[in-house]
Amino acid sequence: MKIGIFLGNLGNPAIYYPKLATITGGVAASIFLCQLLQWQSQKSNSAEWVKTNSSEIEKATGLNHEEQELARRLLKVRSLLKEKLTNPNTDTLELWADIDAFEEKLNNFWTPNPGDIIPQISRETHNQAIEIIPETSPPNHAVKTDKFFGQPRQQIAVAVTPHYRFSGPWNSQEELHNFQRALEEYAKERNLWFGNPSGWAFKVIDSMTKGLTSPFWEEFIAGIPLGESQKVKRDWEIEPEVPYPAFEEERIQYYVHKGEPLEAAVSKARADLRNPVLGKDLWEGFLRKCDRLADDALKAKQQGVDTPYLPSSFNEKPQITKDSVMRKLGAIAPQFALNQSLCEIVPEPPNIELKEPPTAAEIPSISSLQKAYKTPLGRSIVEKQIAANPDWGYEIVDGEIVESIPF
Repeated sequence: MKIGIFLGNLGNPAIYYPKLATITGGVAASIFLCQLLQWQSQKSNSAEWVKTNSSEIEKATGLNHEEQELARRLLKVRSLLKEKLTNPNTDTLELWADIDAFEEKLNNFWTPNPGDIIPQISRETHNQAIEIIPETSPPNHAVKTDKFFGQPRQQIAVAVTPHYRFSGPWNSQEELHNFQRALEEYAKERNLWFGNPSGWAFKVIDSMTKGLTSPFWEEFIAGIPLGESQKVKRDWEIEPEVPYPAFEEERIQYYVHKGEPLEAAVSKARADLRNPVLGKDLWEGFLRKCDRLADDALKAKQQGVDTPYLPSSFNEKPQITKDSVMRKLGAIAPQFALNQSLCEIVPEPPNIELKEPPTAAEIPSISSLQKAYKTPLGRSIVEKQIAANPDWGYEIVDGEIVESIPF
């Protein structure tokens, strides 16, 4: 086959400038842009958009669908190509090459660098002495910018003073060290700064060196525990950070009834009561509940019930401490006692006083219970009282209160 016939069968060649690959982002993007510019130049209005499709572009440039997607993405990132949203059901594309942005990038690409300018030289005499003539004014060099990221931030140099010492209200370095140790101990107790007490102490001391006041320093020089003067007594607390026992027990029972283990229920309840906003809302609800229980108890007393029903959270409970638990465990099984070694002497079991049964005077009469049982409110209270006190010897049979038979 002759070369002419062979080249004729290949069709028209596509224009490609290798240097444009640096500006457009690659060979495919350069071929795509040059073809689009050629189509735009054939239109009477240069601002008119080019309507085409993937098949026409492949026929004109040889770029397949994936290469076209890559070229369009590279050109759009560089603001050299704009597209219009078209019907997704068709293959039609509306494209327009931004000639102004293309010219600006070309100018920035070909602007000479000051370091690339060859200095002027003059040769004097026969020994070829070279004289470098400095520039009187640097050329206007266009700086390339990125509209998305902009110029990189300049690093700020920070002067470091050797042997730097904190300056503050302390009179000596020893006093500062003692204050630092007290802050670290305070942070350890409350697990501040995620287990980094030294970092939290540094933050407090550094703020004081910058002129800020700290209540921790005032407590330190006054000789009182850190944080003591900053405690706030809430309405639901008998003293700062100590809620009313019945209120705390009510919240613990809430989580227990939800299926939480006792340890988790205690932890969650105390966390709720330390929250000032949640604690206030819970306290108001608890007061409403107590007010309703008090009204029911007063009505029950008026109807002859001597000991009205109250929830278990209102019953007085002995305080549970580490020592009391260790004594009980040591009395039952010394090998399982908390923090107990085998060489320690097993303590004597505690003397548990047996509660005496209630006397006849303390047990309500069957007639008073029957009288209170006739009303709907009294019926509910009496049923709870009889169920909670089986030692009274009463039971309810067919809606009547009778004495229980022990055999």
